[in-house]
Amino acid sequence: MAKQISVFLENKAGRLSHVTRVLGDAGINIRALSIADTSDFGILRLIVNDPGKAYRILKEADFTVSETEVVAVQVPDSPGGLATVLEQMAESGLNIEYLYAFLGTSEKDALVVFKVEDLAKACNTFEAKGIKFIDEKHLYEL
Repeated sequence: MAKQISVFLENKAGRLSHVTRVLGDAGINIRALSIADTSDFGILRLIVNDPGKAYRILKEADFTVSETEVVAVQVPDSPGGLATVLEQMAESGLNIEYLYAFLGTSEKDALVVFKVEDLAKACNTFEAKGIKFIDEKHLYEL
């Protein structure tokens, strides 16, 4: 399991650059990101090298920020690799709220970050199915 930082952003020019500058100036390295938006606002989801510090720095800079537990798993980097993992999750009754690909790779596999309803059940499923998940420390260091 890992900590994900979510930042609520008004859909205005410069808001994303401001977040990234605040993090960069604080020495926070962004490892993965996803943005979901509407016409009025967006939610920036981040995996960073130091989520506690990132949360604190963003709060101090008056951003609306939250912290969520997610899980990053190794997915075979081949045709059907993601489908196989998703099928195994479906067989276990796991509901995926969202997912996004990680910008780096681990060994010969791709990395995917999942937000699921039941994180403990997801981790147990991954373990039972032989799906490798990346521990928090390793994820932040990639």
